[in-house]
Amino acid sequence: MSSTAADVVRLLTVRGETLAVAESLTGGMAAAAITAVPGASKAFRGSVTAYATELKQQLLGVDASLLAASGAVDPQVAAQMAAGVRTALGADWGIATTGVAGPDPQDGHPVGTVFVAVDGPFGADEGCDHGGKVEALRLNGDRAEIRMESVRSVLALLLRELASEQTGNERTQDKERNGGF
Repeated sequence: MSSTAADVVRLLTVRGETLAVAESLTGGMAAAAITAVPGASKAFRGSVTAYATELKQQLLGVDASLLAASGAVDPQVAAQMAAGVRTALGADWGIATTGVAGPDPQDGHPVGTVFVAVDGPFGADEGCDHGGKVEALRLNGDRAEIRMESVRSVLALLLRELASEQTGNERTQDKERNGGF
């Protein structure tokens, strides 16, 4: 269990919010990291592993013309995956991973090209088209290392967003529940 995943579950639980996960290149690893945390059922709604490109459109509502024009490895695809899983599974927050873990390039993108996204209850002036945030990554390493770093990165992105949205009152309650930490 990663400390980032534990922090995500803790913050979501304190806030009374939920999470859904959409994954492509990570194939369920982000959901596994979350569900490895004791008490994750208080915050985790579920996940969709849409490995095949057409499933991104069919299950997550990613725009078919975007997929046809750009392929699955695209920042807007990641954003739409996060928004789509959030809607499909009725969660407050959605996260997504898409990219190229290797061994071969895909859609004209080299191995290590990854996009991670988070979608949540942002203010109207934040985020991108779907209210989410996307990070473009250029990762080195073998297939396993790229997939693990993608999971770490998407959870870190979500944790930053959760921490930045936490109010002073929530921080006080969190510290009281966790022994002052």
